[in-house]
Amino acid sequence: MGKKILQNVLTFIVIFLVLNLVFSFFIEKENPEVKTGELAIIIGDKEYSRGAVMAADIINRTTQDIAIANECPGEPLNIYKYTNGNWIQKTANPKLTCDNVKETILKAGETLTVTYENWNYALFNEEGRYKIEGKFKIGTEEKTITSSEFEITPQGFWGFIWEKGFYQPIYNVLIFFVGVIPGHNLGFAIILLTIFIRILLLAPSQKALKSQRRMQELQPKLNEIKDRHGDDKQKVSEETMKLWKEHKVNPFGSCLPLLIQFPILIALFYVVQSGLNPDNTHLLYKGFVDVSLSDIDTMFTPFLNLTQREIFWLPLVVGVLQFIQMKMTMVKKKPGEKKSETEVVSNTMLYLMPVMIAVFTASVPSGVGLYWLTSTLFGIVQQYFVNKSVKPKQPVTIDV
Repeated sequence: MGKKILQNVLTFIVIFLVLNLVFSFFIEKENPEVKTGELAIIIGDKEYSRGAVMAADIINRTTQDIAIANECPGEPLNIYKYTNGNWIQKTANPKLTCDNVKETILKAGETLTVTYENWNYALFNEEGRYKIEGKFKIGTEEKTITSSEFEITPQGFWGFIWEKGFYQPIYNVLIFFVGVIPGHNLGFAIILLTIFIRILLLAPSQKALKSQRRMQELQPKLNEIKDRHGDDKQKVSEETMKLWKEHKVNPFGSCLPLLIQFPILIALFYVVQSGLNPDNTHLLYKGFVDVSLSDIDTMFTPFLNLTQREIFWLPLVVGVLQFIQMKMTMVKKKPGEKKSETEVVSNTMLYLMPVMIAVFTASVPSGVGLYWLTSTLFGIVQQYFVNKSVKPKQPVTIDV
């Protein structure tokens, strides 16, 4: 039961992330209707909690292609905040690499999404009313286009817990490792951070893996109980509880410890994904880290830039390692032994999950893939020792 719940949670997370990426690439986002001949800046909502990444859509319903200048390192479009009865422009100039930055051509009938990920805290860290404004040349005429107003509201309780309790500590540890590693190599820092987190979580994960292994070894006996008692659910439940008690197995022992790890592992994923964003430097603890993000070496090998996607060998290696790890968690069946519903699901996921993980790895910066590769290798080694330590117990006598 515990393993099945865990598989469902893992499957949901991976499918959600993969579909999110697929939709963002291949499905055009629906936008409010903009009249033909107009250019508009559209904001998705009227309210955003502090810390949410702001974005705006520029919708071109004119017959002209419109050139949009890139003001890097300045923010895209202009941001205004309502202060003391006046609209005051806010600016930010983070340390961004602006080599080969070119203007963007927004063709007639198309939509461009502008994100403020690199300027978010600098521009939207204060609560209040905001609007976005841009100047565009349409044909021979220059027009000023303004979005509707929106409000930045206080950060929610769970957002605060997530940032201060998970994301910020892990982010600081990553930058600390970058700072102490000769050459400030991001790849080695990601590897060290992943191993560090996995060691911190070793005790609960070890307990979960051992419990999962014992549950799998008991599966044939559980199948026998169901076959013996058929539709007598009360008897099946009684015998199942007796089996678990005799073997000292907690059905949720393989699930709950891993569920506790999820917030930490998800935070680790996002830290690796956006760790070099200069907008995050406000999260660094004062006096804890002394390294400039511009000094960080993002080349892990001559062929792997950790800030860019790698769509061939890295996803393949991660997928294969994921398959090996999942294969190691499965107990070999005896010839002719009946498979339970849980085991059928496990066999399906054995092939489906590595493919989804590989697709996901190909869709994100390779630094995330390196984290996943390191974590999976750690998991394989850990599973090897778990398999050796968990010895099958003596057969159990099932009452008829």
